[in-house]
Amino acid sequence: MHSHPNQHGLTVLRRPQVESRTGLARSSLYALIASGQFPAPIRLTPNTVGWLEHEIERWIAQRAKASRAKGV
Repeated sequence: MHSHPNQHGLTVLRRPQVESRTGLARSSLYALIASGQFPAPIRLTPNTVGWLEHEIERWIAQRAKASRAKGV
């Protein structure tokens, strides 16, 4: 599956791409979203959502930083 850059340089990722990049399963993604611990998706069409790539990359970087700070 491909990412979808737009004219503003933003890239939208679909769920399989987000799962691949984070290593999280669908149920874990939605649980983290519900608890406010993961970026919420944006609505693309009435039946389609996606995530902004820069928000996912920032979340991954924050998790890595927190993990390193804890020595895990």
